[in-house]
Amino acid sequence: MFSVTVRDHMMIAHSFRGEVFGPAQRLHGATFVVDATFRRADLDADGIVVDIGRATDQLRAVLGELTYRNLDDEPAFAGVNTTTEVLARTVADRLAERVHAGDLGEGARGLAGITVTLHESHVAWASYERPL
Repeated sequence: MFSVTVRDHMMIAHSFRGEVFGPAQRLHGATFVVDATFRRADLDADGIVVDIGRATDQLRAVLGELTYRNLDDEPAFAGVNTTTEVLARTVADRLAERVHAGDLGEGARGLAGITVTLHESHVAWASYERPL
C-alpha cells in the first residue's frame, strides 16, 4: 500500500459534557496539528498516490470550516462532544466527500482510504481511518 501525507493545523474552542473530562468541561481552546494520509494499492497513471498540492488545498479548506470557531456553537456538532477522535472522523469524512466530488482530481478516485490524525501535543494524538 502506498501513502502520501499532508499536514496543516487548526485552532478551535469547545467544551465537553461528562465528569470524565474534568476541567475540560469548561470552555477551552485547542490547537491541533492535522495529518491527512491518503492510501492506494497501486500508483495512478502519473505515478502518484494523489496530487500533493490538491490534497494540501483540500485539507486547508476542510480545516478552514472549523478553525477559529467555538464548536459548541456549530449546528453540525449540536449535542456532540467534539473530542479529538470525533474531530478526526469529521475531517476524514469531509475529505472523503471532496474526493468523491472530484476536488482532488480524477486520479484520486482510485484512492483506497484516508487516515486523519489530530495531534493534541507532542505526546498525545488520535486518528480515524476510513475506506473510500
